[in-house]
Amino acid sequence: MSDRARDIEWQYVDSPVNGEVRVGERVSAAAGGLPIYEVMALGGGRAWLHDAQSGADRVMPITHFHWKARAAGED
Repeated sequence: MSDRARDIEWQYVDSPVNGEVRVGERVSAAAGGLPIYEVMALGGGRAWLHDAQSGADRVMPITHFHWKARAAGED
């Protein structure tokens, strides 16, 4: 999967159909927005994140993210 936002299909996290964010998924505050983070760990309502483009690591509340990258092959 490309790190470029335009090459990613997004799904709304806050929907009961799409479920919660999981370790290994990519998330963003806005569909098609940057930065895009990979979720490295979850706990206590927070996500440990890695920005592959800048190399930065962060810990942020998971509620900041409303979109996740759609996995290949999902309908």
